[in-house]
Amino acid sequence: MNSLLKCVVFLSFVGFTVGAQAQFSSPASAPLSASTVPQAQQMQPAELVTLLKTDGAERPVVLQVGSRVMFQQAHIPGSKFAGPGSQPSGLALLKKVTGPIKKDQLIVIYCGCCPWGRCPNIGPAYKQLHDLGFTNVKALYLANNFGDDWASKGYPTDRGE
Repeated sequence: MNSLLKCVVFLSFVGFTVGAQAQFSSPASAPLSASTVPQAQQMQPAELVTLLKTDGAERPVVLQVGSRVMFQQAHIPGSKFAGPGSQPSGLALLKKVTGPIKKDQLIVIYCGCCPWGRCPNIGPAYKQLHDLGFTNVKALYLANNFGDDWASKGYPTDRGE
């Protein structure tokens, strides 16, 4: 066998092996992204705007699980910065921030750093909250980003801490 043919055979085998591993690997081993959040647990921006007008137990706890810089530039009024969900330090802060919250309280998490399918923060934060025993967690569905899907629609924002 000449070298070129050996290389093609080897690369074909490697490609088959990698494809087979991806095809048969468990979803639990797949990286967490916003796309891993079940659609039934996603909330549309207009629905959250309505909920933010309520008082008492009906009002959700809103947590931003993206970068601090994004939070400081613009965030949903009343929301708390809970750390980037893709970072261990962010998940530690999320655990600390949610410590005093009742397990059945409605919690809405959001990021808006990038298009929904590429957001690295929502999936890990959502999983962490469930692992901590929270039973009423929703993820704010921002298809493009926070600017396009929240701020430019005229929904309320705050700046700073």
